[in-house]
Amino acid sequence: MTVLLWFAAFVLDMKLGDPPHWPHPVRWIGRLISQSERIIRRRCKTEADLKWGGVALWLVVVGSVWLMSYLVLWLAYGVAFWFGMLVEVWLIYTVLAGRSLSDAANAVYQPLKQGDLAASRQQLAQIVGRETSQLQPPQISRAAIETVAENSVDGVIAPLFFLMIGGAPLAMAYKAVNTLDSMVGYKTPRYRALGMFSARMDDVANGIPARLGWLLLALAAKWQGLDFRQALRIGWRDRYQHRSPNSGWPEATVAGALGIRLGGPSVYFNQRVEKPWIGDARREVTPEDIPQSVQMMWVASVMAFLLFALLHSLVSVTPFNAVL
Repeated sequence: MTVLLWFAAFVLDMKLGDPPHWPHPVRWIGRLISQSERIIRRRCKTEADLKWGGVALWLVVVGSVWLMSYLVLWLAYGVAFWFGMLVEVWLIYTVLAGRSLSDAANAVYQPLKQGDLAASRQQLAQIVGRETSQLQPPQISRAAIETVAENSVDGVIAPLFFLMIGGAPLAMAYKAVNTLDSMVGYKTPRYRALGMFSARMDDVANGIPARLGWLLLALAAKWQGLDFRQALRIGWRDRYQHRSPNSGWPEATVAGALGIRLGGPSVYFNQRVEKPWIGDARREVTPEDIPQSVQMMWVASVMAFLLFALLHSLVSVTPFNAVL
């Protein structure tokens, strides 16, 4: 029964994605983070205090999200078994972001393919932090592919991994960890102290999923008829050619599979940032590499689902509703 609920949620994400006007827990998590940050900043003035405030922020947000998810499921199953299953499917569906990622990449690809650079840059700006107004087609394609590769782990593989370990409440807690990193985990003067703990805990949480992503994306490349050996080799060789200890794994794997280079210098807030190149430029990147990377993400996601469902069945983890 548990795997069937996972499957229903996975299919819902593939078909629906994240409609902008639907209620979504991540938006609620974002508001919780913002409100908690304001309270902490009123009480913590020095850098040392802000570092401890960052620890408190992480504990409050992640702990609250896990507890609320558990209580919501407990109450839902208490009302009726079928209602509990619906709520559990909805929670799992909301932590998956494969369709949203696919749609965002396609929104960049379609105008780029038609030569509309202004529209493509505008769509890219919605999903990356770098300056996009002056990017040319190869740079736009690279940025979109990097986003797809990195978020293959953050948006699908990692949530499924934590779902396997601790069910929907732990998957929701992971989403809180990831959201904290995206909101406060920056090395800017404002967030360097407050967000340090959140950034490091996100690195810890994604450690195993990122390495699984290396293998799964390489296998996906083989399935697509791309270069499986190069995906593995470049994924391993360039895994640390990134400021994040985890993002380099999927980005390097995708670069190797496609035979292109990712990374390189970018502009953030009007400042040029020199970043290492990832991969070998066996050919120039093209817009058509964007849908290839999206397909790789989907194949790897299905493989991750099947792998974790199998492991779940083998270890006979008790489903949430069975312990109520």
